[in-house]
Amino acid sequence: MKRVISFAIITAFVLVGMAISGTDLLSIISHAQTATTIPDVIVLGKDAKLGQITFNHVSHNGGKYSISGTGPIACIECHHTAQPAAEVQKHPPMKTSWPADRTTTLTADLFSKGAAAAGVAACRNCHARAGETPKLLPAIPEIKHESSTARISLTNQQAFHRNCAGCHTEAKKTMPTLKGPTTTQCVMCHKKA
Repeated sequence: MKRVISFAIITAFVLVGMAISGTDLLSIISHAQTATTIPDVIVLGKDAKLGQITFNHVSHNGGKYSISGTGPIACIECHHTAQPAAEVQKHPPMKTSWPADRTTTLTADLFSKGAAAAGVAACRNCHARAGETPKLLPAIPEIKHESSTARISLTNQQAFHRNCAGCHTEAKKTMPTLKGPTTTQCVMCHKKA
């Protein structure tokens, strides 16, 4: 009984303090629920025709998975919008920084301080499925095809395949013994549930 009364009194003081300072209870609850650890495994393409992809996030950002094979992959290799616009512009065809006035570059350390501080957007927020409108952009980003004048709509499928398979292919060039899949080895990543 004493614990319930103590909790109620503490809660009342917190709520009064928040009202005085103008702090929103929902923002405090939301911040407390924000994940501050990098997920070990991420399931991608849950509705892909060839099956979903189980991406081992820890090994990619903790092992020697960079293209040179000498260290981890920097967060911004995949989360390219999580850096200031001036940095994004150095890596064409990338164009978007999120939020647009971003001043920090995503790192594991920044992420550990809270996803809100890190500013990590889900891939589909910009690279929506074909026929859908992205949440953060007015339209799905487009780029000029490397070997023609054709435009490529970077849907989530195109963005993942270009980024993931492209990285694997480049890494295989520097490390021929690499076991990671290349652009023609789809079922090494895609697995039927």
